[in-house]
Amino acid sequence: MKPTQWLSRFFLLGWFISLPVFATSDAEALAKRVYERPDGDDRASFGYMVLVEEGHKPRVRGMFSYGKDKSYSDVWSLIRFTSPKDIANTGLLTLDSEAKDSEQWVYLPGLDRVRRISSSRKGGRFVGSDIFYEDLQNRLYTKDNHKILGKAKVNKLDAIILESTPKKADDSAYSKKVSWIHESSLIALKVEYYQDGAAKPMKRLLVNKINKTQGYWTVLESTVTDLDSGHKTIMKVKNVLYDQGLADDMFTVQVLEDPSRETKYRPKQLEQK
Repeated sequence: MKPTQWLSRFFLLGWFISLPVFATSDAEALAKRVYERPDGDDRASFGYMVLVEEGHKPRVRGMFSYGKDKSYSDVWSLIRFTSPKDIANTGLLTLDSEAKDSEQWVYLPGLDRVRRISSSRKGGRFVGSDIFYEDLQNRLYTKDNHKILGKAKVNKLDAIILESTPKKADDSAYSKKVSWIHESSLIALKVEYYQDGAAKPMKRLLVNKINKTQGYWTVLESTVTDLDSGHKTIMKVKNVLYDQGLADDMFTVQVLEDPSRETKYRPKQLEQK
């Protein structure tokens, strides 16, 4: 163990000892607040996915992302890639519901075919990134047990550490997630993902930049790192619009197959800097 690691663990231990005891109800309430974090009735954004692998040139993909809250637990989303050519028009439709498992379909323009993503593929990597299909679902907080582990700072911001474990082991690709929740914005500034009961996380999400847009806290840049391979996926949001009144039929398999039907809701494409 490096001296710096030892010191950080020492101070972290001291911090935990001085913490108050948090009740389970506190953790459940925090998870509920995070789930209910205001982010508009609908949202549309343009940004970039950057895949970073040691020894290789970063691969940059342009993409639009849309989301709509149809009800408290019915949340719909659509992702559409615009570049480079080999992935342009590829899309993913996700329909989340409390009544049943999340449903996901991917459109592959090269085959001109829509494929349904099996629920057993929650842990599958989305278009070769470090983001799993489950990460693109809006998981209802009541599906997990929650526990507050303490407080810490992430990039100088105060955060509450929340551990979440699925109530049903086969209901998630992860055996545990530990999130550092920013107390002011309720954004998870950092998340560590565990699989198969392992003691160490297998990947980590770190939020690099947040800001308020139209009064809503928004993640403008984040990085997901595979802690085994070192492969990284950087997500950059360059333009976002809230509450445009996105039509319900935006979130159908028919639109997934036909990008022209979503173009009127697209935010302006801005260059990556």
